[in-house]
Amino acid sequence: MDFPRSSGVLLHPTSLPGRFGVGDLGEYAYRFVDFLQASEQSLWQVLPLGPTSFGDSPYQSPSTFAGNPNLISMDVLVGDGYLTNDDFDDLPDFPAYRVDYGPVIEYHNKKLKLAFSRFDDVASDEDKKAFADYCEANKLWLDDYALFMAVKDAHQGRPWTMWDDDDLIRYQPAALEKTRTTHADAIKYYQFTQWVFKKQWTALKEYAAERKIRIMGDIPIFVAHDSSDVWGNQHLYFLNEDGTPKVIAGVPPDYFSETGQRWGNPLYRWDVMKENDYAWWKRRFKTVFELVDLVRVDHFRGFEAYWEIPAEEETAINGTWVKGPGMDFIKSMKEALGELPIVAEDLGVITPEVEALRDEFDLPGMQVLQFAFDGACGSNTFLPHHYPVNTIVYTGTHDNNTTFGWWHSDEAHDGIQDCVATYTGILRERLDTNIHREMMRLASSSVAHTCVFPMQDVLGFGADTRMNSPGKSENNWAWRFGTEELRNAAKEDIAALTRLYTRNPGSGKARVNY
Repeated sequence: MDFPRSSGVLLHPTSLPGRFGVGDLGEYAYRFVDFLQASEQSLWQVLPLGPTSFGDSPYQSPSTFAGNPNLISMDVLVGDGYLTNDDFDDLPDFPAYRVDYGPVIEYHNKKLKLAFSRFDDVASDEDKKAFADYCEANKLWLDDYALFMAVKDAHQGRPWTMWDDDDLIRYQPAALEKTRTTHADAIKYYQFTQWVFKKQWTALKEYAAERKIRIMGDIPIFVAHDSSDVWGNQHLYFLNEDGTPKVIAGVPPDYFSETGQRWGNPLYRWDVMKENDYAWWKRRFKTVFELVDLVRVDHFRGFEAYWEIPAEEETAINGTWVKGPGMDFIKSMKEALGELPIVAEDLGVITPEVEALRDEFDLPGMQVLQFAFDGACGSNTFLPHHYPVNTIVYTGTHDNNTTFGWWHSDEAHDGIQDCVATYTGILRERLDTNIHREMMRLASSSVAHTCVFPMQDVLGFGADTRMNSPGKSENNWAWRFGTEELRNAAKEDIAALTRLYTRNPGSGKARVNY
């Protein structure tokens, strides 16, 4: 894929402002695109866009194909005629700067069901046809997802392995057909929310494209066990007779955790997937590329080898590396999909084999500046003078502290701070107040074809605005910023960096060859 020299901002839509308790695809999403354009940015990176479940994490979704209904704009539904402003007389006083997921989800579900209840009476013939066409075009995943969610609701949210019908648990055709009849209205409701999400997202994406802003999505390599993906494709995973996982995914002890990370996702039976030429994965990539221009594959190294943990283990320490599908898998994807607009998240334990898999297909990897200053100063491979051109550099990711928070924490000890000062030629005293700006400058000035700044770094925010702390199950994914920040002077600063380091593809001076 052709990667122009460019820069962009990492911000999940849930972090946008708005009166409904969580960022959505309405007014402030469009205003954020305007902010990016005024900042001369050409990339908006988001996290996975699917519905959330355990821990409100976008990396644990009941469907890897579905969109998050909590991102649906209520105001747009008013414009469509499915809701009225009077319907919000009961709007709670939601927090402005964080997402309180429980009440937010409850309120959004109530209003979405109200909108759905009016669909048959209010929708135009054009919308009714568009809805029917959407359901038909997406039936390979949508039918399972809608049925899964309807049955899950009927079982008070219990995991599918705990439903009260063994035939339904085992995904038997007769049980499925009976349940589709029993829950027909609920199934149609979940199909409706997906159609509305896709409609609103497509309009936003087109608005961004008109302003020459590409959207980078994100998909985790593994899927949640309690998902329609696993329930409807049990033969593709290592499961026990009762549907529970035999082995699960994670990573060994690393920078983030002394006991590793026990993710809990079931592991793929890659040999079975290969028998039908990885058809499920091809559908997955095809679906995500309908939503975004390019996609970051979280834990890309798992295609080469993955950390297998016995399901009964309480930590990730006692696992083992197991070979993944490797070159054969990527070749199959490329044959089916053509050029692969994929970014390989290649952080963590990376071997020459992982690098060879990435480089064989010219996939850009990742560099993170917060990792660059440990060890002998100047030798760390995350430092800009070591970068290949075909890479994306971040000041930090959604899993990192904010740059300002990192600098003022124990993570950036004296040795690290001394190295930053030596490398940048700037006194530590000045870095105490301006570290986020200097790290953004380092990223921008590097040879990496793309650099990305988390919105918190653009705004110079501290540790209290961190998006996620790996290994901790609470207080993640909740950060939001206020409407005032869309007028923040920071957009002038990053626009100046973009011009100085020729990262605006529209200027005609931002081409790179590698």
